[in-house]
Amino acid sequence: MTAFIFNELNFDNHEQVVFVSEAKSGLKGIIAVHNTNLGPAMGGCRMWNYASEALAVNDVLRLSRGMTYKNAVAGLPIGGGKSVIIGNPKTDKTPALFEALGEALERLGGRYVTAEDVGTSPADMAHVAAKTRYVAGLGDSGDPSPFTALGCFVGAQAAVKHQLKRDSMEGLVVALQGLGHVGYDYARRLHAAGAKLIVADIDEAALERARTELGAEIVSTSAIYDVQADIYAPCALGATLNPDTLSRLKVKIVAGAANNQLATADIGDMLRQKGVLYAPDFVINAGGIIKVCYEYLNKPQADVEAHVREIGDTLAEVFTRADREGRSTSVVADEVAEARFKR
Repeated sequence: MTAFIFNELNFDNHEQVVFVSEAKSGLKGIIAVHNTNLGPAMGGCRMWNYASEALAVNDVLRLSRGMTYKNAVAGLPIGGGKSVIIGNPKTDKTPALFEALGEALERLGGRYVTAEDVGTSPADMAHVAAKTRYVAGLGDSGDPSPFTALGCFVGAQAAVKHQLKRDSMEGLVVALQGLGHVGYDYARRLHAAGAKLIVADIDEAALERARTELGAEIVSTSAIYDVQADIYAPCALGATLNPDTLSRLKVKIVAGAANNQLATADIGDMLRQKGVLYAPDFVINAGGIIKVCYEYLNKPQADVEAHVREIGDTLAEVFTRADREGRSTSVVADEVAEARFKR
């Protein structure tokens, strides 16, 4: 990095950014607390083999900001934060690594609560929990992926109703990028609703499973942007909506689970001008954090699904307001969130 945190591209008046390390376990991590106006910051822990410390910093900054907006627009009594561990999740994990993270969270005294994210699992969070109570998403019911997928599905339904003026997914073509836990469950729901799937992933086993179980057509990761489809569903890493891909997309709706889908803020308006309805990522993919928040706050788990299904109603309101005001859905969604968490 040529500059420190305050000058980083994704710094947005974060309340606290903490670098954590522990020699014996090899922990090298960053915790970013973006905003706690609504309650303690909550957001998952991502483990990724970042090519540089600068990339890790910018990732945790943008992800933590996104959690503030996601949690606020979902009507949750929590703020936004995120943590990242620099390392290969396939080769570098040890119980001691996550216990060291737990000790770091304990030192923050509850300002930030973590859970699983890309590269981590409920089993990893159990090791964090050995050293701190500031962790959620534990045990057999800890995986929030099905709820994230449910939120994406009801969000896609809302987008289809608004943009295509139809209540059914039957016969629609969905270009889905990323068949991880969330992406595959989302694909399963779309298939059950009668949609045709065109999928891309780097995991050959996941692709074969989608072909066999869901009748999906497979294309390369570079070709997914070029297929003729009704919906593009980005469910892998962020920033796949950028000037290059935007010119290639042949869809009417973007509705996917990935975080930070817009490479830059102006892409939202570019989608609008192209006639593509964008379901803002932090609205449509909030199902997982809703589930985790209910668990952490000991709220009735029986109420989680109903809350997740409200994502469809929230998106319908965002779409209608954006049309009425002639503005992008991304800007309108930002304003809805900011009205709730800014003081």
